[in-house]
Amino acid sequence: MNRVQRPRNALSIGVALIFSLPGSTFQTARAQAFTAAVVTSPAGASPLWRDRGNIGSLDLTFGAGGKEHQPTGKFTFVKEDMQGSAAKFEVVDDQGTKWKVKLGEETKSETAATRLLWAAGYFTDEDYYVAELRVDKMQKLHRGNKLVGAGGVVRGVRLERDIKGQKKSGTWSWYKTPMAGTKEMNGLKIMMALMNNWDLKEVNNAIYVEANGETHYAISDLGATFGKTGNYVTRSKSDLADYRGTKFIQKAKSERVDFHLNSRPLFLTVIDVPNYRMRTKMQGIVKDIPRAHAKWLGSLLGQLSGEQIRDCFRAAGYSTAEVDGFAKVVQGRIADLNKL
Repeated sequence: MNRVQRPRNALSIGVALIFSLPGSTFQTARAQAFTAAVVTSPAGASPLWRDRGNIGSLDLTFGAGGKEHQPTGKFTFVKEDMQGSAAKFEVVDDQGTKWKVKLGEETKSETAATRLLWAAGYFTDEDYYVAELRVDKMQKLHRGNKLVGAGGVVRGVRLERDIKGQKKSGTWSWYKTPMAGTKEMNGLKIMMALMNNWDLKEVNNAIYVEANGETHYAISDLGATFGKTGNYVTRSKSDLADYRGTKFIQKAKSERVDFHLNSRPLFLTVIDVPNYRMRTKMQGIVKDIPRAHAKWLGSLLGQLSGEQIRDCFRAAGYSTAEVDGFAKVVQGRIADLNKL
């Protein structure tokens, strides 16, 4: 017993020493990653959220972009996008509109997530799922090339529309934002827990300046959703069985609510101190939320019909059984919010 305990205690002491070192390097990196922006929006309006009005009338088959912006026509390869972890490339359609094509396991979950988040009032990208996309002048990709078939045919992709006049001005932090403490920001945190988004890195949070000068805060990558949160061994994306088997509300107190999110890496990976600290701290994003803010979000989502929620997943290319399964879990979580 002592033989086992000594190395474990020594390692614990070593880790404690590492975490006690001055964090100026990490703090500087975080400060550089966060881009301050002048928030410009209509008087009294949040740069994060808009009232959708009659939520029960929203078309969640097409989401934020609507039917009029859905991808149609011919598409031509422009260039590969090497940012992020997912395989992506850019195309242009015959109307001159640019699109970012994502391949792999995030295509369905991200498409569904943008619709549900948009319905709740948040700004999102205009995403569409396409079962089969033919790309003219397709070139060999460094990532995801095995997913490209003969004749430039790519199956099961997500297309993100380039919004004319929109510019990305930087990123925003969950820990440092002009909207900190507001019901809109806390509602967004709850949405991340509701969809089991385990990848809440700051690089996934975009600040957009629209053509009209308004500043919008959005989450630009929602692929790591509708699975199981956890470390890199246990977490998943777009997995109904995993999503169904996870918890939503961790603890409800008289005035505050803790939601469930696991993101701490395996202890043996503590050698990567910045990542270990970031992922561990990430778990706190969905904790200590005012009960009143949770009920506010529940009142919004409660206006969605079961059919609208199923539309989110139908639009993402899921099977009939998956559509019904995911929608049932989402409806159950909305009901939990409204029971608080």
